[in-house]
Amino acid sequence: MGSITLVKGSKKLLNAWAFYDWANSVYSLVIASAIFPIFYGALFRSANIEKVVLFGGEIARGPLISYVTSAAFLFIAIITPLLSGVADYLGNKKLFLKFFCYLGGVSCMGLYWFSLENIHFGLLCYFFGLVGFWVSFAFNNSYLPDIAFPEQQDGISAKGFSMGYIGSVILLLFNLAMVMKPDFFGITSDGGEIAEIKAMKYSFLSVGIWWMLFSQYTFYHLPKGNKKEGLKEHVFLNGFGELKSVWRQLGKEVRLKRYLGAFFVYSMAVQTVMLIATYFGEEEIGWGSDNERTIGLIISILVIQIVAILGATLTAKASKAFGNIKTLIVVNILWIAICIYAYFVVTPTDFYIAAGCVGIVMGGIQALSRSTYSKFIPETKDTTSFFSFYDVSEKIGIVIGTFMYGFIAQLTGSMRNATIFLGVFFIIGAFLLTRVPKK
Repeated sequence: MGSITLVKGSKKLLNAWAFYDWANSVYSLVIASAIFPIFYGALFRSANIEKVVLFGGEIARGPLISYVTSAAFLFIAIITPLLSGVADYLGNKKLFLKFFCYLGGVSCMGLYWFSLENIHFGLLCYFFGLVGFWVSFAFNNSYLPDIAFPEQQDGISAKGFSMGYIGSVILLLFNLAMVMKPDFFGITSDGGEIAEIKAMKYSFLSVGIWWMLFSQYTFYHLPKGNKKEGLKEHVFLNGFGELKSVWRQLGKEVRLKRYLGAFFVYSMAVQTVMLIATYFGEEEIGWGSDNERTIGLIISILVIQIVAILGATLTAKASKAFGNIKTLIVVNILWIAICIYAYFVVTPTDFYIAAGCVGIVMGGIQALSRSTYSKFIPETKDTTSFFSFYDVSEKIGIVIGTFMYGFIAQLTGSMRNATIFLGVFFIIGAFLLTRVPKK
């Protein structure tokens, strides 16, 4: 049962929407950015192997996780618009939001059983964790124009990201304490599994529980969604028909179309940085020991999250003063400088400085990109289908970005060279943003 229907723009409704960021951001921090990449590397290092036999062939750990990530995002890019069209027809996108939240949460908990002997099951949990996070995130994003007026969207979008950073940092600090002091939490080594690895597995359980538990507040207050009139049969085909209609509307919406083009290019680089930052730090930075590596990487991720709260707030204020597009152009230019700096990063201190710089621009570019798109879409009740285009652009960009990054790193033998390649995408993104008309 839901609560009394809250009116559009009401404080309680806006906060309930933003609170989903608090619930689900623990996945992107603990699983995608911090603990899982370290756990994944430690698993292979403790077994003293670099390759596993999978599907009849040998594959190294780096390309393996990269391919699974690319496959997951390709799957996400295909199903998101399909399900979004269906949700608009059924008038119940909350049902889809709930399903993919629970799919992601259960998959995170399934990572507890991730092992080299159980690699197929573990990779499947990793795959569906990604799917659950990103598809539920897409449905939550699509609520923005439904629950907030245009003048409220920049502020509440930034608040959502900020709440996500705060919540995820709290859980990561708890998980970090478990990993560094497992004895204090009663976690001991057994059966050949060291206590630190076991503590990381417990952190995966905590993510799933946190995500599903805190999302209940959002589910309680959000409306079901706008019902599309005229639904008869062939729901899936109707969904594709709805997307065709949105595609035709995009032809007339020059500003929206050009913005989507720019977003596709620079988001490709932003998301790739977020996905590979920890792997870059693990491989390219001169850490003194495994223990220093674990602490250093998690501290770097924490720095990014904490500074990103400030970044999201400053960017929202800058957009009010100078406009969304001008602010996004400046943020892209700052990203270019960071990519150049990353090429020369060697010591842990260098990496911490880079992390701080990334935090300032990461929170800002994500929050502002989401609210800018929301402002640019035409007056319509079919917001889910419009937001699916936004999300599909992002996901296809991730597939291309992660593949190209890995390819260049493999070709040149260094992840550093790939950072310069990402800088080129920010240059193109900034240029394309200058072509977005004001009206």
